[in-house]
Amino acid sequence: MTTTTGPDATDLPRLPFPRHDVLELPPLFDRLRERSPITPVRTPAGDVAWLVTGYDEARALFADDRLGRSHPEPERAARISDSMIFGGPSGDSPETERANHTLMRRLLAPAFSARRMRRLSGHVAELVARQLDVVEAAGPGADLHELFSFPLPVLVICELLGVPYDDREEFRRWSGELGLLHDRPRAEAAAQALFAYVRGLVDRKDDEPGEDVLSDFAALGSAPEQRDRLAALGAGLLFAGHETTVGRIDTGTVLLLDRPGEWAALAADPERAPGAVEEVLRLAVPSGGNGGIPRYAHADVDIAGVHIPAGDAILLAPGAANRDPRHFDGATGFDAGRKSSHLAFGHGPYFCVGASLARVELTEVFRALPARFPSLRLAVPRTELELRSDVLTGGLRALPVTWDRS
Repeated sequence: MTTTTGPDATDLPRLPFPRHDVLELPPLFDRLRERSPITPVRTPAGDVAWLVTGYDEARALFADDRLGRSHPEPERAARISDSMIFGGPSGDSPETERANHTLMRRLLAPAFSARRMRRLSGHVAELVARQLDVVEAAGPGADLHELFSFPLPVLVICELLGVPYDDREEFRRWSGELGLLHDRPRAEAAAQALFAYVRGLVDRKDDEPGEDVLSDFAALGSAPEQRDRLAALGAGLLFAGHETTVGRIDTGTVLLLDRPGEWAALAADPERAPGAVEEVLRLAVPSGGNGGIPRYAHADVDIAGVHIPAGDAILLAPGAANRDPRHFDGATGFDAGRKSSHLAFGHGPYFCVGASLARVELTEVFRALPARFPSLRLAVPRTELELRSDVLTGGLRALPVTWDRS
């Protein structure tokens, strides 16, 4: 067994890798996986990290409690980018990190309970139908991103959290700036503005409670330190709860339109949507600027013939792992009947807490969109579609579509 000790910093491929198609990952991911599922690369910030492109390796490391977001010497840790969210380590103690993570999951469990998701599901279907009315009224040539993919997840997260939809343009701007990869001061200012906004909403819920998450937070107590923690959590939900889903709707639509048989099958039988959504989650990757989800080794880790010393940075790349031919038969093909085992939401203790909400939204979208517009197609060549490389969540800048009027 060949063992690598410490990343070799000479002549390493540097992220982000060039990507020329909204449906395909950069070819370098495949070439690196063929060489080794765990390989050293340079991050966008110029430091060295281990890139994990193999499915088995990524799944194991997602669940490995020797990895985390914290680093004992944050000032010496490898930097990923200038992103405020995933740019570097978060915290300096594994014990504190685990305690905070456990508390966060406990606080969020009621927000994403099965009961709440069932109640929300029917309303999401109504919101989808309403936004599709807007698209239909705009007529062929409409920008599906602006009229549907963006407003729908915003409507849903506003409903769940208890955020006024009329404020969407403000938190859209803050969310966009918070996710910037190359402008840390603007991202920090946006984070402060978004936090202050949500903190004010939590306080308002004392007098104006509702059936929503921020009202639940307000009922937990009024101590300023506790309110600050809950407001920060709420701001994180407001950001992550719509930004990532917007990108999946856009790229998932393009993915399905690239396979006319799948679009027609969904139009004829909307009950195929749940299986199609799992393949959308596996294959449609709206982001990739950082290269992966960052972790830091809290202890030495030996995996796949590679020795990762404590303190090293690791980038788990779900998009690449989800196309690993060693795990998926026909890895780049679309199979709505495939047994779901993708890593789009991670795995283990850090499995995305909002996965159930994302599935509810995407399932209702791909139940209704093909059925309403069976002749939908891109209004421009796919090569003209532009993925945003300046923000963490990526996504399309616009999605012009057309269809045959009945």
